[in-house]
Amino acid sequence: MLKTYKGPNTLGDNALQQRNAAVGTKVDTSSSKLVQVSSRLGKLSKFIPGSVPSHYWHDFSPYTESYEDIDEDDFFETTSSTGPPEPLPYFLDGSASNVTAQLGGRVLLHCRVGQLGDKTISWVRRRGEELVLLSAGGLTLASDGRWSLQAASHGDWRLALSPVAARDHGPYECQVSTHPPLVRTVHLSVLVPKVEIVDERGVSVSDKFYKEGSIIELRCVISKVPQPSGQVVWTHAGKHLNYETKRGGISVKTEVLNSGALSRLYIANAARKDSGNYTCALEDVSATTVSVHVLKGENPLAMQRGRGHRQTQSKLFIIS
Repeated sequence: MLKTYKGPNTLGDNALQQRNAAVGTKVDTSSSKLVQVSSRLGKLSKFIPGSVPSHYWHDFSPYTESYEDIDEDDFFETTSSTGPPEPLPYFLDGSASNVTAQLGGRVLLHCRVGQLGDKTISWVRRRGEELVLLSAGGLTLASDGRWSLQAASHGDWRLALSPVAARDHGPYECQVSTHPPLVRTVHLSVLVPKVEIVDERGVSVSDKFYKEGSIIELRCVISKVPQPSGQVVWTHAGKHLNYETKRGGISVKTEVLNSGALSRLYIANAARKDSGNYTCALEDVSATTVSVHVLKGENPLAMQRGRGHRQTQSKLFIIS
């Protein structure tokens, strides 16, 4: 036989129905007012404000079952509200970006995240199907010492790389530890400077001929460098010519252009000992070499033309 309670309903139909199912009590929810919850440990009765004494249940039935086996925490867990959902993290700058770095320079990869909460950020490098973990949380995990994680500022988790190498180009991923993970891809492109030694017409050359006593003039053009920060260095026989004072008559003039630089090397009163390989280099980033020939009593222009003609014939022969 089921006990029935009638009275004003202050809890709501669903809460009372769940309670009744647990204790085997039938309740008329249209007029019910009381729900009793008893503690197992202290066996202390608690009442919803406005309820009636517990013996009121027994006035309607000869049964005297105890309701102390109902767990208060379980009851309120099933009937309480779960509250608003936790805000999800999101990327402030979209899910992808492109970054260009100069060979030998320094670059920062940015990952700005809003509403991160208790989630963590990881940087990963993707090489085909292979993933290389570079950082996790506030720790740098890359075995390559060129990588370092910068302190997060305004939600920006920055990964620094210096110096940049040509092999560093490719996709990198910033991952947020949600389920499934949020992923932002940063594609890194590396600019490799182009260094050429050219003649008076701006054509790249590998040999230059001069007559004894003349002035050697070599021109080095550096391109594909948006912001040249390194020094252009000239060397000959292992000596740096930019600061050469023992030989005398040597000067280097370099001017910065919009996309690179133009450097000129002048050597006055050329001698046979000035023959050899001359190298123009943008520090340790990129370099090129030209072979200088100082001739005695011969026409350097004719030698230059003749050598250029033979090289052209050789190239044409190989292609054919």
